[in-house]
Amino acid sequence: MARRRMETQPVILCVKTLLLLYSFIFWVTGVVLLAVGLWWRFMLGPYMLLISSGPSVAPYVLTGTGAAVVLFGLFGCFATCRGRPWMLKLYAAFLSLVFMTELIAGISGFIFRHEIKGTFLTTYSDAVMNYDGRDDRSLAVDGVQRRLRCCGVYNYTTWLSSVYFPGGGIPASCCVSLSDCSGADLKNTTLAPRKVHKQGCYGLVTSVIEGNMGIIAGVTFGVAFSQLVGVSLACCLSRFINANQYEMV
Repeated sequence: MARRRMETQPVILCVKTLLLLYSFIFWVTGVVLLAVGLWWRFMLGPYMLLISSGPSVAPYVLTGTGAAVVLFGLFGCFATCRGRPWMLKLYAAFLSLVFMTELIAGISGFIFRHEIKGTFLTTYSDAVMNYDGRDDRSLAVDGVQRRLRCCGVYNYTTWLSSVYFPGGGIPASCCVSLSDCSGADLKNTTLAPRKVHKQGCYGLVTSVIEGNMGIIAGVTFGVAFSQLVGVSLACCLSRFINANQYEMV
């Protein structure tokens, strides 16, 4: 009995080390999720008005999930150091829950990607049609057009039927060069096409979504299945500790 117990000690130490390393990595992913959630909430908030027809809960979900992962990552390190089987089982249960949540989120995002594109087309078109240059959605439209170097929904002609065009012309955010793009040029349907970007924003945004969806899905599933490693390590350590305590008796 004593000899078998001594033989299991190096195994327990090895599994503990691996689980501690995994828990630290898990904690880091929680910090990243928390940071991304806060960044999304405070930096990308206006742009979400162009993607969703209503207030988005995604940044709050990311922030909440990140905070929970940070706490349970610390709990995992504590449970590993303490070596209490019930703590390890609770940690394994939480990792299983995270795995299921990430798996469902990844599959849902991949399946409903076309609906996301459809919603963006509707909300972006409405924002362009009702642009006034002052409200949050209008400022978000300007931000998209400047950063992506695009103009309108499909092209600059979208602006010709907007409520803003008769008085303000095409917004200056469409200009290729602000130094060579006057207000009078933007109101002139003959000169404006030579001063603004030719490509529409909808095509650029949807091509980015399509081009990166495979990468996003792969990363999501990879992170999700990595939770199974933590579940396996926590369960193995719990069994080894239980067996070791039984042999001591």
